[in-house]
Amino acid sequence: MAKPRKIKAVNVDDLSTWVRYKNGLCDDCNATCCTLPVEVRLSDLIRMELITEFEAEHESPKNIAKQLSKQGIVEHFNFKTSIFTLTRMSNNDCLYLDRQTRRCTIYDKRPTTCRKHPQVGPKANHCAYIKRK
Repeated sequence: MAKPRKIKAVNVDDLSTWVRYKNGLCDDCNATCCTLPVEVRLSDLIRMELITEFEAEHESPKNIAKQLSKQGIVEHFNFKTSIFTLTRMSNNDCLYLDRQTRRCTIYDKRPTTCRKHPQVGPKANHCAYIKRK
């Protein structure tokens, strides 16, 4: 008689526990990917309607980072790459994740990082799937 396969618990910080992505997996997921840091560029900030195209063209990324940091939207800015990291809540949820529904509140305007997940990310074509309760 074959032993039942032991299923590892998913740990968002341990890529070896991530599961291979398949269509429909997000339907009952707890949005674990939305606890990962989200890196964005100026084009994402424009799409998210946080800055205007005029601001992106005429304001320095450093000043934009300062402004968005004061508003609690950006928690880090990399001066060398001009990449902003969005703020996460105290439980590591993305700032734009609805706590009740576990769905993105800006889905149509979401950053490229989120649009390309899980095809691109810490472990391509895998995700930290945890079934929603």
